[in-house]
Amino acid sequence: MLLTVYLVAVVATLSLAAAKPAPAGPIKSSPDLRLIKTSATGPGIWVTEEEKISKYRAKKINFIDVTDIKDPETLRRLSGDAAAEDARVAAVVYPTTITHQTQANALIANANTTGPKSWLRTLSDFYNRYYRSTYGTQSSTWLFNQIKSIAASNPAITVSQFSHSYAQPSLIARIPGSSPNLVVVGAHFDSTGGSSTARGPGADDNGSGVVVLLEALRVLASNRFAPRNTLEFHFYSGEEGGLLGSADIWRSYRSAGKNVLAFVNTDMAGYSPSGKISVYNDYADTGLTAYVRRIVAAYIGSSTQDTYGYGCSDHASAYSNGFPAAYVCDEPDATSDPYIHSSRDVSDFSV
Repeated sequence: MLLTVYLVAVVATLSLAAAKPAPAGPIKSSPDLRLIKTSATGPGIWVTEEEKISKYRAKKINFIDVTDIKDPETLRRLSGDAAAEDARVAAVVYPTTITHQTQANALIANANTTGPKSWLRTLSDFYNRYYRSTYGTQSSTWLFNQIKSIAASNPAITVSQFSHSYAQPSLIARIPGSSPNLVVVGAHFDSTGGSSTARGPGADDNGSGVVVLLEALRVLASNRFAPRNTLEFHFYSGEEGGLLGSADIWRSYRSAGKNVLAFVNTDMAGYSPSGKISVYNDYADTGLTAYVRRIVAAYIGSSTQDTYGYGCSDHASAYSNGFPAAYVCDEPDATSDPYIHSSRDVSDFSV
C-alpha cells in the first residue's frame, strides 16, 4: 500500500539528508475580509473566511491568504518576480549519490502500518478539523498529545506548539543534531468538507500525510536516531485557509535567520491508482526536487511528476520565504483523489 511506500521515502529522506551548507492590491471594504491570491500575476481579492472555503477550496481553486504577509521580498516571490525567485536565502548543494543505505534500511525495517491506521481513524473521526472550529482545536490538542507520546522514547526530542491569530496551533517536534542546520518535513493536519460547518473527515487530505510523519517520528524516536543535522517535523494548521500556519512559521524562520537545508512537504499519501510517489515540480527548489527523486529511485523505483499551480500546499510558504522546498504527493493531479474537501474523504479510501 502507498502509505508504507511513502513512509519509506520520508524515513530515507531524514536518514540521508546531508548537504553543504509587493504588488498593489484592491481596496478592503470590511475589517473582516481576507486578501487572497489565486495566481502570481493577479492583484488578489478580498473575501470572507467562509468564501475562502465554499467558493475556492471546495471548487479546487488554489489560493494563498496574503493578508498578513508584509515582507516585500516574499510578496515579490508570490507575485512571480523572477529576480526574487533567483535570490535564494539558502544556497545548498545536494548529494549526487545515495549513501547510508544500511543505516536507512535498518530504520525502514522497523516501520509498520499499525499505528498509522489507528491514528488515521482517530483523525478522521473528528467531525472536521477546520482551523476556526472547536473540532479543529480539539484535533490539534489530540495530535499534540500523540506526538508527545511518540517522542517520549527519546528524551532529547522536544515538542512544542506554535500559536497563530486563530485558535488551532501548529505543532513542531525537534530532534537535535550535532549541527543547528535544519532538515524539515511537514504536513498540514486541518481539513475541510467544503464549508466551515460541513463534515470534513480529511482522511487522505491530509490525515494520510500526518500519519506517515508520525510513523517516521516513531521509528526515529524508538531507535534514538542521532542525526548530524537537526530534524524537525512540522504539523501545520490552517492550510485549507490559504497556507496560514506554514506562512507564520516560515516567516518566523526567515526573521530568525535559520539555516534550512531542506524542507519536504507531505500532502496526501493514501490514494494512488498508479502506486507511485509523485514528486511535483512547481514552487519547489530544483536541486532538492532532483535529490528527492534520487531517493525515491534508490528505495522504491520510478516516480511520477506533475505541476499543481499557485497556492498548492505548504511548500509554497517555505519557498516564498527563500528556503529550499520540495513537494511529494500520492498521485498526479489528473488522477488524484476525487473525494478530497468533501464528507467522502474517509479512511476507507485511504488505508
